[in-house]
Amino acid sequence: MLAVLAGILLAAGCRTGPEERYALKGRVVASDPPAGRVTVAHEAIPGFMDAMTMPFRVRDGWALEVLSPGQEIEATLVVAGERSWLEGIRISETKSSGDTLVTSPGPRIGAEVPDFGLLDQDGRRIGLAGYRGRPLLVTFIYTRCPLPDYCPRTSGHFHRIHRQVAALPDGRRPRLLTVSFDPEYDTPEVMRRYGRRYVAPGAFGEWIFATGSPEEIREIAEWFGLSYWKESDQFVHSLVTALVGPEGRLVRLYPGNEWTPEEVLAEFR
Repeated sequence: MLAVLAGILLAAGCRTGPEERYALKGRVVASDPPAGRVTVAHEAIPGFMDAMTMPFRVRDGWALEVLSPGQEIEATLVVAGERSWLEGIRISETKSSGDTLVTSPGPRIGAEVPDFGLLDQDGRRIGLAGYRGRPLLVTFIYTRCPLPDYCPRTSGHFHRIHRQVAALPDGRRPRLLTVSFDPEYDTPEVMRRYGRRYVAPGAFGEWIFATGSPEEIREIAEWFGLSYWKESDQFVHSLVTALVGPEGRLVRLYPGNEWTPEEVLAEFR
């Protein structure tokens, strides 16, 4: 019976949804072989996204060994459920390139988190100092993010954490904070609509969806080590999630999108 159950769970975990495929053309901006990703300044992808610069996971192992900034490539972008990747990569030529996505190392563990000011989904002023006394899980997204394994995956992870910590005692139950780095579009009203995908309006006290002025967002993002810039209506950005302790000090950073809800939940148990 245990073997059968394990097989069922394995099969469920491997579901990726129907695959959608798009032709992609662009120029390599940065390559990160250890992470299995390449950042590409690509042309518009009809029916999916405008021209912009975006990091993509690469399925072709050989490509990670040879891709470098300045190369012109063609590939197939595959979107399957909560995952996306490039495959069938073809390298045509190399041009000079000066664009890079620089990721900050972020603050040191144990550092006291400043009392950053923000606006919640109801337009009320909030500060991080108001979260003292319980753990706080902070992450960064923008609501128009097109790739399912970037901002949507992060919000999905937060949703799972939000549901599973409800039974924990107050002292160990974290509050969640999602901050948009697209304040021009992601107004409090937009953040409230976005938040309703994941929580009922009455639950916003446990999970806040916040925005603020461009200066406020830049300040908090840079402190936590998030890099981002705007291209057209989209953003090139890194990913970072942070766990802040009840005393307001940084406990742990989760860079990228490979962390799991189970990894975070273990911190509270």
